[in-house]
Amino acid sequence: MTAEITPHPVDEMLPAGMLFAFGLQHALVMYAGTVAVPLVFAAAMHMSAAQTILLINCGLMTSGVVTIVQSVGVWKFGSRLPIVQGSSFAMLASLLLIGQVYGLRSVFGAVMGAGLAMVVLAPVMARLMRFFPPVVIGCLITTIGLTLMPVAGRWVGGGTPGAPGFGSVANLLLAFVTILMTVAVQAWGRGFMVNISVLVGLVAGSIVAALCGMGHYGMVAQAPWFAVSMPFVFGMPEFHVMPVVIVLLSMIIIVAETTGNCLAIGRVVDVPVTDATIAGALRADGLSTLLGGAFNSFPYNAFTQNTGLIAMTDIRSRFVVAGAGVIMIGLGLFPKLGALIAALPPPVLGGCGVVMFGMTTVGGIRELLHVRFEGTRNALIAAVSMGLGVLPMACPDLFVHLGGLWRLLLGNGVLLCILSGVLLNLLVGSRAPDAADAVDPMPPSSGPDNVLIKR
Repeated sequence: MTAEITPHPVDEMLPAGMLFAFGLQHALVMYAGTVAVPLVFAAAMHMSAAQTILLINCGLMTSGVVTIVQSVGVWKFGSRLPIVQGSSFAMLASLLLIGQVYGLRSVFGAVMGAGLAMVVLAPVMARLMRFFPPVVIGCLITTIGLTLMPVAGRWVGGGTPGAPGFGSVANLLLAFVTILMTVAVQAWGRGFMVNISVLVGLVAGSIVAALCGMGHYGMVAQAPWFAVSMPFVFGMPEFHVMPVVIVLLSMIIIVAETTGNCLAIGRVVDVPVTDATIAGALRADGLSTLLGGAFNSFPYNAFTQNTGLIAMTDIRSRFVVAGAGVIMIGLGLFPKLGALIAALPPPVLGGCGVVMFGMTTVGGIRELLHVRFEGTRNALIAAVSMGLGVLPMACPDLFVHLGGLWRLLLGNGVLLCILSGVLLNLLVGSRAPDAADAVDPMPPSSGPDNVLIKR
């Protein structure tokens, strides 16, 4: 009798109900980040309310489509890992600059041009992953978690620092209740409930907010039931050399973040990450950015927020993330659903964010536990890399006097951590023992810490 082959957890197809519940968690976690880019862009470009809603719907639909491509894989596009694609906030400054100088149609033209270039250059960019030894990966995952904490902090306070009521006792208590509910379910729940602890925390926090009069659902009634996003709504895109170059240079951040997230999620889900994996992920980034420009949206990259959710729930199936993509498409096609999710109080999102982003940080620390520091330069590499990585978060005005592009690049903590880690490893890491001796001979673990990066 032929033994039944058990699929890897990443390739496991769960029942429909579980796919929906777990996918909904991912959609809720990344929703705020996805709609933030069109909201900020529309406000800065003085666009109408109808145009703003259009940008949001386009972004949600495109995000859902490319999340499916990234996680399931289509030909050479996609990492086939549980990775969620969302609008990149790091690109916003460059896009606003182009919009103010060249106009709105040039923004979408530059996005499309940069996306096409990314698709072509993906195999070249993927070869850079050989410069990511375990010490750099550990620093990177830790820095990702730390740099996400200000996002959680803004949500806990109410959304926008300086706004009336930001940091009020009511907001802080609501976030604290959400944290307690999430932790309680995670610590004392059983079976399926443990895996949806974040969703339980979001629902429980929203109910408490509604009972306290903190929920605002007026936008749900105003939103239309159904709307289909069409390409080139603002006119045919215009292609100018300088805007395309600006966006392409800015996409260095996307390359760094997607590479780092692939390595981080590969560790979490116990899947070796190869050059082909990175190339597929970057091609998906390029394709999603190309589609984003065509459908009145923006550049996309692998979202860091969802890494913490995977680490926390240990649900590794990429089809769960594909289910989240289907939900995002639904949110884009049915604006009332999107408006309902958008009405989640920020402190509720912040409470769950504190737990999830903290789990990401702990994942990086666990990775560093397998790196030998005695007799090597790894301590120096880690100290400088993480120190530089948290600088933009610790002091947001540090690079205020630099030019636009340099300020954009140096203001990204993840990029600083990657660049410093890779460069220091090349400069001083060679004086340390070889790679086999640079990792502590710890017993093999049963979890994702026992993964080696294939080069």
